[in-house]
Formats: sequence, structure tokens, C-alpha cells
Amino acid sequence: MDKYEQKQPKIQNPRLKSSEEVSSIEWEFIDMTEQEEDIISRMHQLVGDRWGLIAGRVPGRKPEEIERFWLMRNSESFKDKRIRRKIEKIS
Repeated sequence: MDKYEQKQPKIQNPRLKSSEEVSSIEWEFIDMTEQEEDIISRMHQLVGDRWGLIAGRVPGRKPEEIERFWLMRNSESFKDKRIRRKIEKIS
């Protein structure tokens, strides 16, 4: 090997990397205002799962928060938790 040869960076699946980051954060519901939810929904329709771009449009929010909010709001695995949370808010 040539001593001037540079190592090539490992190419990682960006989807996997973001999932690992989100799974390492404690899963608590994130309250968003109606305006924030609207921006997130519209931006997700336009750019998909590009949480960094979406977070750039929502002041004071990190990409991890946006992704966690989106997953918890739209994932079937959190359906029971969403229902319980709505009941608690009503009570």
C-alpha cells in the first residue's frame, strides 16, 4: 500500500444512522404547535424523510425531535400510546 493513499470513508445507510440516533433518545411525546405540525406535514410531503431540511424550517427544533415526533405521530407501533395520551388530556 502506498503511504499517501487515503482511506475511503465507509458509506453508511443514512436511514439506519438516523434510526439509531432516534432509538438512543428516550421516547417521550413532543408537543408541537399547530403551526409546527402543519410545517412538518407540508415539508414531509415535499422532501420526505430529510429531517435536517425540515428542522431548518421549524425554529428551535432539532432534526431528531422532528423525526421522533413524526414517527410517534404516524407509526402503528405508537398507536396505543397516542390513544392513552388523548384520553389523559381529556380527563
